[in-house]
Amino acid sequence: MRVEIRDNEGFEQLLRRFNKSIERSGILREHRRGLRFISVQEEDRAKRRKAERRRRRTTTK
Repeated sequence: MRVEIRDNEGFEQLLRRFNKSIERSGILREHRRGLRFISVQEEDRAKRRKAERRRRRTTTK
């Protein structure tokens, strides 16, 4: 990932733009996912649990 410095841009702003671009691209998420093996069945089970929690949260409000 490459981020060019803009005119009158500080290091913090440059770093923030870099972090946002990394987050949007999903590079870190993919890397973290690859650190530990998760079977397809386990991944599907986690997705179903997450969807159920999300459904419960929206119906109770």
